[in-house]
Amino acid sequence: MHLARFPRARFAHLPTPLEPLPRLGAELGIDLWVKRDDCTGLAGGGNKTRKLEFLLGEALAQGCDTLVTQGAVQSNHVRQTIAAGARFGLKTEVILEERTGSKASDYMGNGNVLLDKLMGAAIRYAPGGTDMVAELESTAESVRQRGGKPYVIPGGGSNTVGALGYVDCARELVVQADQMDLKIDRLVTATGSAGTHAGLVAGFAALSVDVPILGFGVRAPRPKQEENVFNLAVATAEKIGAAGRVKREAVVADCDYVGEGYGLVDQGVIDALTLAARAEGLLFDPVYSGKALKGLIDQAAKGAFKGERVVFLHTGGAQGLFGYQSILEPAL
Repeated sequence: MHLARFPRARFAHLPTPLEPLPRLGAELGIDLWVKRDDCTGLAGGGNKTRKLEFLLGEALAQGCDTLVTQGAVQSNHVRQTIAAGARFGLKTEVILEERTGSKASDYMGNGNVLLDKLMGAAIRYAPGGTDMVAELESTAESVRQRGGKPYVIPGGGSNTVGALGYVDCARELVVQADQMDLKIDRLVTATGSAGTHAGLVAGFAALSVDVPILGFGVRAPRPKQEENVFNLAVATAEKIGAAGRVKREAVVADCDYVGEGYGLVDQGVIDALTLAARAEGLLFDPVYSGKALKGLIDQAAKGAFKGERVVFLHTGGAQGLFGYQSILEPAL
């Protein structure tokens, strides 16, 4: 794979820990481990930090002075992008889509939003359903007209450049498992904008690692989610010199745990967050990792992982919990 061919700004705390979850695993009746990508270190960490190492590397190599990106109001990606910009002295302009429709004061002003403002980004809001690709381009054009040089990062940092971060994570995980004599039977993660899932698929394919990856969807229906992941995984594999290695059957997304929609919390998510917090002192977020954990818990109860050692990739995002206080606290 030789990822040193690609520009990279190194600031993530790597490798992230690979740890057993004995009490939560016993509760679910499986041998459960966690890959702690909530510990990547950038403004509270999360999976986007790995992607941003390569995205910032390219932005700096191109001499850009302003990062432009978008996400939902409580976006973990936006928080980490703003932090990366601050780390390298770049301005950041973001568009936050009011995707859930919530106008609750904690959702609109606490959690990730509070951190976004603290770190000094230029923020504007867009109604749910806005064409965010067009909004990115109009914002970038505004930066150009002011004499700046923008670097546009898609939502979630999910393009072939960002996905390199999870190609590298696939390699890192395999090295750790080998050092620990730990046979992994399945890798589980949340899947949304597709970059994390696609990078892992491409990385395992390039390394000829036969470990199935199950993504629990947080937004799109299964056919669309799998299509997005597969297309990006194929393009990423081509980028790293592994063209033709990604097989369609390697991309599996279970999108039955989205609930009422993206960013909307149901009792199953609350129960999953509570179980992880009280069994292991481990904090998950209500939008991504929490929904994936909900799926893992339900599928484990149905015997889906019987006899397997499962590694759950923790994508971070606990900062977003504070944006959902008015929903979570009455249920605790």
